[in-house]
Amino acid sequence: MEKPILAITMGDPSGSGPEITARALAEHPVDDICRPLVIGDSGMMEKALEWCGLTGKAEIRPVRRVENARFRRGVINVYEMGLVNPETLEMGKISAAAGEAAFQYVKKAIELAMSKVAGGTVTNAISKEAINAAGHHYSGHTEIYAEYTGTKHYAMMLCHHDLRVIHVSTHVSLREACDRVKRERVLEVIRLADQACRGLGISAPRIAVAGLNPHCGEHGLFGTEDEQEILPAVLQARAEGLTVEGPLPADTIFSKALGGWYDIVVVMYHDQGHIPLKTVGFVYDREKQAWSAVEGINVTLGLPIIRVSVDHGTAYEHAGRGTANELSLLNAIAYAAQAARNRQS
Repeated sequence: MEKPILAITMGDPSGSGPEITARALAEHPVDDICRPLVIGDSGMMEKALEWCGLTGKAEIRPVRRVENARFRRGVINVYEMGLVNPETLEMGKISAAAGEAAFQYVKKAIELAMSKVAGGTVTNAISKEAINAAGHHYSGHTEIYAEYTGTKHYAMMLCHHDLRVIHVSTHVSLREACDRVKRERVLEVIRLADQACRGLGISAPRIAVAGLNPHCGEHGLFGTEDEQEILPAVLQARAEGLTVEGPLPADTIFSKALGGWYDIVVVMYHDQGHIPLKTVGFVYDREKQAWSAVEGINVTLGLPIIRVSVDHGTAYEHAGRGTANELSLLNAIAYAAQAARNRQS
């Protein structure tokens, strides 16, 4: 079976994405599992190698047609977009210019995957503020992918090893997130959770559903959404043959998931899922005053194409210093490559 081409976006060029990509592709045998194609600007990738002390360790090969790429170790193929000048771009700063470039990288990656030139896509971090400043009014990658693939039913899944969470809502205010907890949407996400786990080879997924309110509302004392919206969705999912428990108190559900009780947790809003994942996935070394691990990944479910992303932001504070951690990107590439192989078979 031929290794899949993965379109890897460079992310916000003012952020750490170019350096993370340079480290991942120059220092690790990524070509063992896929044919990586960076979507971005070759000049930025040359600078990234320099900042990381990797000049000479890999050749940056700009291409404007995928068939001109040379997929072999030591060569970093860059689908040349020609959108930013590394000599004038200010690193570590939010700008409309960087936002425009980051948006176009994502759009091109989607185009390559939709046309089946690429077997999957992997995204580095973008700045939502920057892409909006450039006139592209999206709240994140997920919404961009949904629009450009014509997808109406989708959800975000975060993974750290075997801890997985999937969201009912993501980039909306907390007030709006509460309003979005409706039985139809909760049921839809439970179904997506089951499908995602089966796609990972889990034959009988065990799904936990978090409550929205403290103590799941205490029978209406602290809110009615748990009984009126979440519980009916859980009961319907059980009627369909899925193995589901909930709603369960969010303050204990993740400890149980870490203990192996569940394969995936359905959460009601952004921070309910992101905080536990990033608590275990982001490890800061107090003595070294540096991040020793940043390794979670973000998967968009329900799309006709594969999209996996790093589970961190642009890390503007690291941009241009060669200190960014590439572990999350490596995990994203590994996940996307396996998903692409599964689709091929």
